[in-house]
Amino acid sequence: MKNDGIFVRAIDGFKERVGSYKRRFTEFSQLEGGEKARRISEILLDRAMLIILVIAIIVIAVMRPKFVSAASIINIISLTAAKLPIALGIGGAIVLTGTDISAGRIVGLTACIAASMLQMTTYVNKMFPNMATMPVWVVLLAAIVVGALIGAVNGFFVAKFKLHPFIVTLSTQLIVYGLVLLYLQIGSNAGQTLSGLDPSYLDFVSGPLFYIAGIAVPRYVLYAIILTVLIWFIWNKTVFGRNMFAVGSNEEAASVSGVNVFKTILLVFALAGATYGITGFIEGARIGSAASYTGLNYESDAIAACVIGGVSFVGGTGKVSGIVGGVLLLQIIFVGLTFLSVDQNMLYIIKGLIILFACALDMRKYLKRR
Repeated sequence: MKNDGIFVRAIDGFKERVGSYKRRFTEFSQLEGGEKARRISEILLDRAMLIILVIAIIVIAVMRPKFVSAASIINIISLTAAKLPIALGIGGAIVLTGTDISAGRIVGLTACIAASMLQMTTYVNKMFPNMATMPVWVVLLAAIVVGALIGAVNGFFVAKFKLHPFIVTLSTQLIVYGLVLLYLQIGSNAGQTLSGLDPSYLDFVSGPLFYIAGIAVPRYVLYAIILTVLIWFIWNKTVFGRNMFAVGSNEEAASVSGVNVFKTILLVFALAGATYGITGFIEGARIGSAASYTGLNYESDAIAACVIGGVSFVGGTGKVSGIVGGVLLLQIIFVGLTFLSVDQNMLYIIKGLIILFACALDMRKYLKRR
């Protein structure tokens, strides 16, 4: 009976959505010629980034048919899963009208911590030669805690002293990078790349979840799905999630309504830091090593994905589904450009243009609403 009720609600929701589309179409058909053209141009401009990306994907697929092969698709899904946790974290900061440019360095720090604790005991250049390889789940928890603590520091300074998140996270970006460099100097490591990772760690993260056409789908895809569901639940089904959107929409109004603004901002950044810790833990095993440059510029990809996915810098607007779609589209484009043999250095220019264009469109929609 319970399943029947869920099925009925799903059907009702589908009917309601279809009815909404019919009403919009009827309203549109009743407009005058000039008004119709204006409405069409607005719709196209509002969705210009998505349209451009879709066209680019189609062009790449036509020019390089292997782009849509099973191996390529699994690679895109894997890359999306690897970059999704950090984007989900930054998405929360953007909902609060902020951002977090320390994210990539936190990923690097937690990746180095995870790699140093999970090197093989027989590895010649083991960072801590007298320490046994720790249980994987303990190291995962440590990475999450370290990330959450740094995120909480960001949130504290943003909430307590009303500093702009850009300034705060710029500061912590430099601090965390310094910590990474100092950490890699411990013992006889002398700043070297941490490698020789234990098979238990590699298998836990990158081991095959299942196979498609003989190609393995890594386990971290499942972890990304679980985290996405958890973040969706937090954003949409908890008081904390409602408070986050309320503070992002209007901090003063939220405070008057009884929302603990300080606590909400602190927790949003702490949650973001925890997702960076998960990203770092995954990256160490996915790449097979960790170094001072691990996580470099990861925040730029995450910010671009969030904006493409409809998370507005104006605040109070964003969906987890949009972030997932943004990360997926971005990875499709980057993989496609690789198939076209585009210079890797050009990707930085393309990322910058995507962020700039997407933010300009976002601001245009905001000004139009005003």
